[in-house]
Amino acid sequence: MASHVNPTVRRRRLGMELRRLREEKGMTAEEVAERLLVSQSKISRLENGRRSISQRDVRDLCGVYEVSDPRVVDSLMQMAKESRQQGWWHAFGDIPYSVYIGLETDAASLRIYEPQIVPGLLQTQDYAEAVIAGALPEASPEEWEKRVRVRMRRQQRISSPEKPLRLWAVLDEAALRRVVGGRQTMIAQLEHLLELSQLPHVTVQVMPFELGAHPGVNGQYAVLEFPDTADSTVVYLEGVTSDLYLEKAGDVQNYTVMYEHLRAQALNPEQSRDFIVKVAKDYARETG
Repeated sequence: MASHVNPTVRRRRLGMELRRLREEKGMTAEEVAERLLVSQSKISRLENGRRSISQRDVRDLCGVYEVSDPRVVDSLMQMAKESRQQGWWHAFGDIPYSVYIGLETDAASLRIYEPQIVPGLLQTQDYAEAVIAGALPEASPEEWEKRVRVRMRRQQRISSPEKPLRLWAVLDEAALRRVVGGRQTMIAQLEHLLELSQLPHVTVQVMPFELGAHPGVNGQYAVLEFPDTADSTVVYLEGVTSDLYLEKAGDVQNYTVMYEHLRAQALNPEQSRDFIVKVAKDYARETG
């Protein structure tokens, strides 16, 4: 059983349960922190799933919330134990975006808007190597190699026979026109993109320059949904030194509506494939 447990998702679910217990008790995070002689930020990190939760933390919080049902306590303690297990990504060492990988690994669907590059899940290895080297000029070759291997491993969600990820990607034309790794690399990348777009669980749409301003001009974002309704939808915003995860209903609703506008304004899937073919031919003529 443990091998199928996603520690990131377990931490989120446990955090939501602890928050629910606190709110039912009518206590603020500051009051709980004072009772346990810890910082308020620790309580907040435990509840939002960004911090590993020990069984001692759970025991102490259950005491504060006066949880008397041993079955509830045992269930929370088991979740805490599972949340401290390691996911497949831990084998690669320290990865700055490990929280996102954990969420992506367990997600049922992913909607992403990408204005600059082809999304990582749809990249060829040559393209990924060029993107990572260009984005991290001061990193070591070993770090580049590790990130490429992680990216290739993440792509197994696309080809998984058991539960393939439902992926919907809207790409700005700039992602297709930016020459990453050379024109031959771009031709291979666009051919790969076309191949993946034919899969029943993968949809690719293109937002051409000529369509002008649109709801995605503020930058890249992703919306992750999960198979268990107990796990709330997450909006992911990638940063240079830190990432942002939005889970409040209002934030999720705003980004979801914005994505619907993006899908409506972009070329439909068939038109998008024709557009990608055209760009690939442009590269072929330039190399010829």
